[in-house]
Amino acid sequence: MKFSNLPEGLVVEILSRVPAISLARLRSTSKGWNDLIKDGRVLAKKHFAHAPRQPKALLLIDNRVYSVSNNLLGVDNNVDALSVNVTCHFSLKDPLSNNSSEEVDILDVFHCDGLLLCRVKDYRLVVWNPCSGETKWIQPRDSYKDDDFYILGRSSCNQYKILRQDCIIDSVQHHYEYEIYDFTSNSWKGVGVRTDLYIPETNNGMSVNGITYWFDICEEFLVSFDFSTERFGSEPLPQCDSVLALSVTTGQRQQLCMLSIHYTYVIMETNVHLWIATKSENTGAMTWRKFPIIIEGVDPRYRYHFREYMSFFASLVKEKAVVVSCHRPNRHSKNIIHIVVNGEFIELGHHGAKPTHELSPTPYLLIYVPSLVQIQHGI
Repeated sequence: MKFSNLPEGLVVEILSRVPAISLARLRSTSKGWNDLIKDGRVLAKKHFAHAPRQPKALLLIDNRVYSVSNNLLGVDNNVDALSVNVTCHFSLKDPLSNNSSEEVDILDVFHCDGLLLCRVKDYRLVVWNPCSGETKWIQPRDSYKDDDFYILGRSSCNQYKILRQDCIIDSVQHHYEYEIYDFTSNSWKGVGVRTDLYIPETNNGMSVNGITYWFDICEEFLVSFDFSTERFGSEPLPQCDSVLALSVTTGQRQQLCMLSIHYTYVIMETNVHLWIATKSENTGAMTWRKFPIIIEGVDPRYRYHFREYMSFFASLVKEKAVVVSCHRPNRHSKNIIHIVVNGEFIELGHHGAKPTHELSPTPYLLIYVPSLVQIQHGI
């Protein structure tokens, strides 16, 4: 029997175990497969449950999103051969433009389960699946504001939601009003006004298992938001020096991770640690595993690279921590992507897109898991 003649149920079972990137290529196989993959109502749920997760790195450069490919698998054999290619520009079209090919400029991006939440230059908000090309432009409750911040999350029943922070300034103090956008109802609702919580502009929140985390304004603990209960919480940080950035690990089971940094100003030494969080399934308590110092020394590149606005992701290779990080070019290094492995700071050979100007926004590196997940369009 030809594969194309198999019953649809069996085809769905087979395709649900194929990585999302490969499925995107299979759409050209036949009209039937294209319709099945593009529709997603039958396949997407099974695919989310069964398909292998193959994280990819994305990079936001000069208001465009690019795919990042690298050869980290050879890290133990030949570190000198490590390289990175910033290619495969993902195109996000502007539905308001009279020119069908015109793209929007992306200010910032947030990832959750294969969906990207993007804020564009005129502060409009869009949810985007780069793998399928599907988009949904989100209407604000009143109007878009330049100082609003947004994070995307998923509830335990796989309902996607957006949390919005709106800064309210009065004669006494700043207040922060929080609202949730529910995809199933296409509507916003308030979840309270707080004076003690704040999503700082310099902190990129991270979504792990339906909960989003970010540093509090004083960087003394983690603020969390559970999209299932729609409640805020807090998690303790480990005893460490200055926290630097949050990210996730790249394995099949993603974990929250963090970099901390310590400067010894007398000798101008920089020490950077990696921490990986584990959450107990029974108690919900979060614990942190500290890896040995991943980099230390007086090289001025360390001070200029490991600082505010940097982004990174971490991998464990044979229980050794590997950190790939990104920062804007500076007078000590024109490369924007570096890797730390076995205590060595390596400037990766870089091919493809780079910031066009030294005053361009700091590039942002993130881990993205391609998925067929559909954007809920509600009623």
